[in-house]
Amino acid sequence: MDLATVVPPYVAKPLELLPFRAVMLSPSRVGDPASARALARPYRDVAARLLQWIDRGDARSDTSPALYLHEYTSGGLTVRGLVGALRVSERADTLADRAVWPHEAIHPEQAGELADRMRQMDLNPAPILLVHHGGQELREVVDRIAGAEPDWRYLDRAGQRQRLWAVRDEQVVATIGELISRSQCLLADGHHRYAAYLRLQEEHPGTPWDAGLAMLVDQDDTPLFLGAIHRTLPRVGLDVLVQAARDAGAEVTARSRQRALDALDSTHLVLTDGETWYAVAPLGLDREAAVSWLHDHVLPRLPVPPPRLEHHHTVDEALGATSPAAPAVLLPSPDFDQVRALVESGGLLPEKATSFQPKPSLGVIMRPVHDG
Repeated sequence: MDLATVVPPYVAKPLELLPFRAVMLSPSRVGDPASARALARPYRDVAARLLQWIDRGDARSDTSPALYLHEYTSGGLTVRGLVGALRVSERADTLADRAVWPHEAIHPEQAGELADRMRQMDLNPAPILLVHHGGQELREVVDRIAGAEPDWRYLDRAGQRQRLWAVRDEQVVATIGELISRSQCLLADGHHRYAAYLRLQEEHPGTPWDAGLAMLVDQDDTPLFLGAIHRTLPRVGLDVLVQAARDAGAEVTARSRQRALDALDSTHLVLTDGETWYAVAPLGLDREAAVSWLHDHVLPRLPVPPPRLEHHHTVDEALGATSPAAPAVLLPSPDFDQVRALVESGGLLPEKATSFQPKPSLGVIMRPVHDG
């Protein structure tokens, strides 16, 4: 079982989002799976390919650098955040100095592949997602921007409603910069891309690779939904998994399907092979995330480790992959403040421990690294 174990470095304060000149796919292309070919191999041709798309109207390049306020609505949830080029050129020496807090480990080889891909494309194709508790003054600035007519507004091919404002006024940009400078942000999505940003910066210091595309969301304003990522364990018997949970000190109770699913909350996990169901109540989940308990206390007690873990973002998806040859572990949704407290005390969650949703459609906003 190949587990991620490397923690990417921490970017130092002050948190900085720098203006850049965005490239955007046209509304008819955003959310269209076929548009991924614009960002496909050979990656060295992506920059030229995007210029061709701009020439024929399938993409556009903004007129001048800006910070962007991006608001998107998906499945009844609206998220908005500030999008800019995150400065990654300084590393933190102490906990208090950290501006960006990863909460999962990464695979260095995967980060390296992403770095190579972005270098060849000369492009950050999508923002990483950062979340923080923004202050009232920042929310008032964001509200004023959002109160004006958006520069772009459309419904994309995936059903997301997009609104974007380009923020070019130097005084407003400076005010935003001052208000976010002291922020500490949780890295919600994009751990491997974040690690790729840092690798590219180390390889090309003093260049535009000193920054990488990021979206900063205020979790007190338009919060991302924090969901669980469930697991199936190929070639692990349910009885063996149940015994490992009991050996880890949990109370494991056989239930009907419905009663087991009803028990899935902050204090319980569910184990099933699709036919037999168990509710699992570990000790100490008030101090430890359920996914950490699974990885730290249960999986090491299996007599033979599973060859791999399969990850699923919904219960239905996990149950669709469940069988006697691949039992499921259904996990409760983590709590945002619990995750933040864990990482700010120096802790870490296992890989694919959280699912921050919804994510913006690909192609809404991209950053050419060497603009022009």
